[in-house]
Order: sequence, then C-alpha cells, then structure tokens
Amino acid sequence: MANSKRKQPTKSSSSPDIAPTAQSKPLSGEIPTTDDVHQVTVQSTGMGNLFRECLGHEPSNFSSLTKFTAWLQRPVDGAALGIFRLLFGVAMLVDIAEERGGGQLDVRFGEPHHCHFPLFNGMRALAYPLMGCVYLCMWLGAWGIMLGYRFRSSCLTFIVPYWYIFLLDKPTWNNHSYLFGLVGTLLLFTQADSYCSLESWLNPARSRSRSRTVPYWNYFLIKFQFFVLYMYAGLKKISAEWLSGYAMSNLSQHWVFSPFRQMLDPELIDLLIVHWFTAFFDVSIAFFMTVEKTRLLVTPFMISFHLMNSRLFVIGMFPWVCLAEVPLFFGFDWPRRIRGTAKMAPSEEASPARPSLLARLRTCLILGYCGLQLFLPYSHFITKGYNNWTNGLYGYSWDMMVHSFDTLQTSIQVVDNDNQQVHNLNPFAFTEYERWTKYADMAVQYAKCIEENIQNQQVRGRPSIGRNISIYFDIWCSMNGRFQQRSFDPRVDLLKAPWSPFESTSWSLPLLNELTHMRPKLRTIENEVLAWNNYSDVIFVADFPGLTLINFISPDLINCTLTILEGNVRYKSDIEQESYFLTAGKSIGLGSNITHFVTTIGQKPASYLFTYTNKTMLEQDISIEETAAEAKRPLLPLWKEFEQRVTNYKQFLGHIGNCVLYLLYDVPIPLAVRERD
Repeated sequence: MANSKRKQPTKSSSSPDIAPTAQSKPLSGEIPTTDDVHQVTVQSTGMGNLFRECLGHEPSNFSSLTKFTAWLQRPVDGAALGIFRLLFGVAMLVDIAEERGGGQLDVRFGEPHHCHFPLFNGMRALAYPLMGCVYLCMWLGAWGIMLGYRFRSSCLTFIVPYWYIFLLDKPTWNNHSYLFGLVGTLLLFTQADSYCSLESWLNPARSRSRSRTVPYWNYFLIKFQFFVLYMYAGLKKISAEWLSGYAMSNLSQHWVFSPFRQMLDPELIDLLIVHWFTAFFDVSIAFFMTVEKTRLLVTPFMISFHLMNSRLFVIGMFPWVCLAEVPLFFGFDWPRRIRGTAKMAPSEEASPARPSLLARLRTCLILGYCGLQLFLPYSHFITKGYNNWTNGLYGYSWDMMVHSFDTLQTSIQVVDNDNQQVHNLNPFAFTEYERWTKYADMAVQYAKCIEENIQNQQVRGRPSIGRNISIYFDIWCSMNGRFQQRSFDPRVDLLKAPWSPFESTSWSLPLLNELTHMRPKLRTIENEVLAWNNYSDVIFVADFPGLTLINFISPDLINCTLTILEGNVRYKSDIEQESYFLTAGKSIGLGSNITHFVTTIGQKPASYLFTYTNKTMLEQDISIEETAAEAKRPLLPLWKEFEQRVTNYKQFLGHIGNCVLYLLYDVPIPLAVRERD
C-alpha cells in the first residue's frame, strides 16, 4: 500500500532542487516542474475567471468542436426569443407598406417601361397583378411570424418574396433592409414559436407536449447577427473619412441635440457627438451589452441612440427592430418572470453528454454562416466591378451613414447615329431612384433599359429615334463635402461600355482624393459667401484634364463669378468667339441666360468655384431663414406620422385588393401615372 502512493514534491522556495535559478533553467526537452505547472495553471485560471466574469461562459466550452456544440445545444428558455419574434413580425408588417414599396406598388410595377436594377440580369419583375400577389404572400407571412402560426411556413412565405423584391432593385438596398432579410431567414431555422404563439393557443395539447426550452444556438445566431451589425458599423466609421466630420454635417441643428447646444457649439457637436461618439458607440456597444457587469449601464445609451435615430433619419423600422433585440441580452425567461410563471432555471436541464453527428454538422454550418458574415463586408477586393468612390454596393457592408452624396447635375443624351441628332432625356423618365448615378453596374443597366424602351416605342410624346443609338451620361456629384465632380466619363457610350463584376471599371472616374485636403478651405469660403446676404451661394467644382463643363446659367441668377482655385482652364461663352486662359487665383464675371464652357487643360485636374445671387429671392425678399422657419416641422409630429402611415397602408391594401380582383374577376386596375418630360 505504501508503494502505491506517490511522493509529493516539497514546495519550498529555498530548495535549489525545485526552484530553478537563472543559471539552471530547465531545458526544452525536460519535464516541467510542479511549480511551473502551478504557475501556468494560476495564469490560465485568472484568464478563465476574467472570461467567465465578463461573458458568463466557461472558456472550456470553446476548446473543441464537441464542447462548443454541446454549448450551442444546451437547452434554454424560449420565452425571450418568442417576444422578439412577435415584435419583428409587427415591424415587418409596417415595413412592407413603407420601405418595401407596398404603398407605391402601382408606380413601381404598374408601368411596363419602368426600369429595375436586379442583382442578376436574368431577373425580371412579374406583371403588376402578380407582383401584388407576391406582396400579399409576404404580408401574410409577416402576420404568421408575428402570431406564431404555422411558423416555418410563415417564415418561408415571408422571406422568399422578401429576397425576390430585395434582389430585384439594387437602388433600394440599405443595410437594415439586408438585416431584415437575414433575421427573417435565421428565424426560419429556430423554434421562436415556442412561446407566445397562436399555434400553442389553438393546439394546447401539442403545446403541453412541446418543451418550453430551445437550443441556445437559436439565440446565438440572432445575437451574433446584431453583434456584427454594431461592430462592423463601428469599424467602418473608424476611418479618416468619418472621423474628419464631413459625412453628417449640420445634424447639430436638430432638436434632439438641444441639450448639447448648452455646452458645445454646432461644429463641435457635429464632430464630437455625431461622428466621434457614434464611432465609439457602434464599435463597443455590442461588447458592453454582452458583458453582464456593463449591460445595465449601457442599456439607456442603446435605447436613446435608436430613439434619436428614429427622429433624425427616415430609416423605417430599423431603430425599432434594434430595440426589439435589446431584451435578448437580459436572460431567456424574463417574460415568464414578469408574468410570474417561471418554473425553473434553464441550467437545470442538462445538455447531451456527447452531441450527435447531426448536431456537430449543424455547428459547422453555423460557424460557416458566421464566417461568411464576417467576410462579406470586406470582400470588395473580389467584386471590383461594384467599386467606385466607395467599396461595393451599398447595403451589405454595414458602412451606415459613412458616405453622404450631393448630386448637382444629371444629364442623359441619346444620340441617333443614323442622323447624328442629339436628344436630351429626362434622367428620371423611367425610374424614381437616384443611386444609379453613382454605380457603374446600375448605369449600364439603366442605359440598356432606356434603349429597350426606345426601341419598343414606349416613350410617348418624343421625336422618333432610330434603333442605332448611343447613350451618354454626364453626372456631377459630391461626396462628404468634396468638390462636385463627374462620376462617369461622359465620352463613353454606355451601351458599348465594358463592365464585369470582377474587374475594375475603366470609364468610372475615380474620386479626386488629391483635392480632399481642401475641404476645410471650401467650408471657410462657403461661410464667407453665405455671409454676403441671404440670397448668395457657392458651388465648388473639380474636373479632369481634357473634359469640358457646359454650364447654362439661368436668368434668375445674377452677380455670377468663376474663380480658379487650382489648375488651369480655358473659358469660353456661346456669345463670344474669344476664349480666356485662367490660372489659379484668377476670376471672371459670367453673364446670365448664357451657356458657358470651362475646359480643363494641362496634366492635372482643375478646381474652381461659381458664386452667384438668386435674383428671384432677392426681388421677392424671401430670406433663407424665413423659408426654413416656414418648413420647420414640429418637434414630435407623432400623430402626423401615424396618419401618414395609415394612409400609406390603406393605399397598400387597395393595391393588393385591385390585383386580386383583377386576377379573379378581371376588374380593371386604376394606375397612377408618373409625369415625365
């Protein structure tokens, strides 16, 4: 018996045989002493305690696929998930009539010559009555999600039409619309109908037989998706483009920032609160909400942030869906605790000792989905054709509000190559969207749609145009307070322009970043010009070598001046034969009701500005301040917004009813007609 006991080493710091000195370090091939193992264990235990204290989970749960699967499979109460499902369904019922375009169904799909911008060129919009049925299916699916009735079928009925409508029009994309589609898809695979569902109320026997718990991965997927939303939104804002304070200008004038105006001037509010604090909030709030010790502290900031966004921006149901997700961080059974029906802690049910092969396969799929969501926002080095001034299509990168655009001029010329006649087309004759003016893929799609409409003789009231045509776009736009500049080469026929999703677009003109350093100077000049009187204004322009700006100055404008900031230009008007060579610092007066030509010469881009006074406003004594005061909205126009939503919903239901009646009884459908020049 005595031989079966091992002799324990003596833990004495004075023993030279146990405590190695600097001169007698253990070799890498030797077995570490007990003190070495004890020291590593203490360090690991300290890290484990920190991990456990912060996140509430054991680090060992993530040490292997088997343990991670068991952690994901552990049963937890499904009550909180059921409440989130209900609130998400309510938000989608409102969203369908608003941001999904249900209230304007006839305008979007009732006109056969309306242009769409699908992600895949083979996609086509169905006939208007059938599109009404698509929206009806999506609407019924949202009802099923909210009520928890035939949950799987309801999720499918919602997400299939949702993604079809989403992929059909890239100009409507935004990050929260993408988020709604992802959340609806994730809910399809969960048991979110285990609590507060109509199915349980209609079938009480089935409800009693079902477990009140759900696998934890049901929560993990939803929470992970929102974690990525916040973290990546913050990472995209930690850049000079956002932190310089030009993306969201003049937000400080909104009433929600009134408390800050007691301490800071408007420019500091725009910089410190709108830009810097928002970047810190986005990148950190998901971590703080995950850590139990900070959760209660940051929850008021989370709620206030989304309530402020609902007042600042027209972003539909996005703030409310984010608020609906907040309770998922506060325990799994909080609805039962409120009702006093909580019977046991979720941890009282043990997870399987060893997960099945199917469970481990599910874990691999979950990890694959998480990896995809982490990769997509930075995948733009693959889809180079969608890159222009920004990386990729807007809507799946979580770069929310990072870029703001101001489009000054959009012109489309259709050239009949048979007789060289030039026809100017209303840029919005076949679409109400504007995002095609900034993305090469959509510009090509729009040009081809225009060609198809012209060839099909669907342009009423216009001169006859032959089938051999060319189409040119000349679009001037500014991003984040920069100069107005062209987004596409106006000399390229977009019907013949090459474009590939995996190659850079040669005719998409780059952002003139070499002039970015001038933004503070532009702001100073703008303030000086606006201080002249209430009717003066300034436009900053930059152009590429060899290109000519053709600018017709309206007779309503007087005291017009062209001033060169950098580079060299040649100026000429349509009433003069002589041209003028202008260099940096030179100015020239411009007449009204005249077309002016400004050509950039040399090897570098030129930048210049136009100043002018609005004669009409001057004669009528209409001050900008008075106009702004008249247009000022009440602080909380909640009732007016509610009435608008009710009116919009009535229109949506009317469109659905008209489509159904047409399909069933061939009742004619009244359509709204969009005016076009």
